[in-house]
Amino acid sequence: MRYHNITKDDMLNGDGLRVVLWVSGCSHCCKECQNPITWDPNGGLLFDDGAKQEIFEELARDYVSGITFSGGDPLYFGNRIDVLKFAKEVKERFPGKTIWMYTGFIWETISSLEIMDYVDVLVDGEFLAEQKNTKLYWRGSENQRVINVPASRTEGKVILHCE
Repeated sequence: MRYHNITKDDMLNGDGLRVVLWVSGCSHCCKECQNPITWDPNGGLLFDDGAKQEIFEELARDYVSGITFSGGDPLYFGNRIDVLKFAKEVKERFPGKTIWMYTGFIWETISSLEIMDYVDVLVDGEFLAEQKNTKLYWRGSENQRVINVPASRTEGKVILHCE
């Protein structure tokens, strides 16, 4: 897996203060995407032990709520195995922290993926420039949903995360 940035003390990509891993690789290529530099799966830096330790140091801070996977797309086919392994490791080491994930895929097509066993909140759907709304919390366009993953899996239907 490759990544472009690790953001610390982020308040825009999930609730609370978070650490954000901006992964490389995206096949959606949304018009007016805020991060087109992250589309190239070969761009950015190799996600190595140093990057992992940097994230773990942030997650060890009491005031950090959790990690957000963004990009690019964490569920880009070339990222799925590595993101799954890292999400598992995060949950094992920091069970009280939440995992948020942004993806251009929709819940109905990815809900059965093993990675969803570790995700607490999913922001799904491609960014649609014609539905852009800067007043929305945690999402850029009105088609995107902020989904409570554990509740949605239990109920068998989409349960939105409280905004």
